[in-house]
Amino acid sequence: MKLPYRKKALVPAEKLTGYLLSETHPVGNAKARFFSELGFNELNIDELTKALLKIAWANDVKEERKFKYGINYAIDGIIETPSRKSVMITTVWFAKTVKSRPRFVTAYPV
Repeated sequence: MKLPYRKKALVPAEKLTGYLLSETHPVGNAKARFFSELGFNELNIDELTKALLKIAWANDVKEERKFKYGINYAIDGIIETPSRKSVMITTVWFAKTVKSRPRFVTAYPV
């Protein structure tokens, strides 16, 4: 199955700059090092956003987890990076309902 409403998926810039690419974030700092080694940083968040959305649009959901606040969807895919490496990552998306606009939550290496 594909991510419901995937063409409306949202990757908030502050999620990237304040978490995924933040080396000072208590949870995101390890992910920031990973993405930094691949050439991603605060200057090219548009490139990272496009790569994350490409995974959401093109790949199947590998895991769906419903909980009281909504639904998380995990999607694996290959991300093209500024360092010219192709790396498999897992992306996680959240929607309040099946018909809600999915929002990017996190990403990490497979």
